[in-house]
Amino acid sequence: MAKYFDVHPENPQRRTITNVAESIRSGSLVAYPTDSCYALGCQLGSRDGISRIRAIRNLDDRHHFTLMCQNFAQLGQFVQIDNDVFRAIKAATPGQYTFILPATKEVPRQLLHPKKKTVGVRIPDHAVVQALLEELGEPLLSSTLLLPDEEEPMTQGWEIKERLDHEVDVVVDSGDCGTEPTTVIDFSSGELEIVRRGAGDPSRFE
Repeated sequence: MAKYFDVHPENPQRRTITNVAESIRSGSLVAYPTDSCYALGCQLGSRDGISRIRAIRNLDDRHHFTLMCQNFAQLGQFVQIDNDVFRAIKAATPGQYTFILPATKEVPRQLLHPKKKTVGVRIPDHAVVQALLEELGEPLLSSTLLLPDEEEPMTQGWEIKERLDHEVDVVVDSGDCGTEPTTVIDFSSGELEIVRRGAGDPSRFE
């Protein structure tokens, strides 16, 4: 049965954030709000967390997981960025974008795309996630909470608690955060490619 935390969307309670971070460090799988819909998250090196996310979402090994990062300095530890890409990403963060880039050796191998050796990264513009990332001190391994055969991600914490009560360990609810996933930009081949048009305005990359 999942623990349920009701968190203020703009001024998240410190004690609650600390409890959620401790749960993640101990191996819990968490459903949490972002600036572009709910996501599933676990500790960076958690093999169990990764396999549970794959099972819930019915994902294959070609799926790009996302490292949810607190800031640009943290993001830069996990992906390789040249100067032009640096400027483009810096101008669009924090925000509703996910960027696919070549991974550094800091990224666990099981997170990498099997052929490209790439990973998704993003810096969210959401007070609850930022507080959680600050408390964790490292990225949160994440994937959009989109269930198989459904067209839109889940948006209500109470509904997530009802439907995934025995599949996740923690549900963080800070109210409705939208249904549209991030816009995904792939920089990994040297040429910019808009992989998915979503919540972030793609025109700045066109």
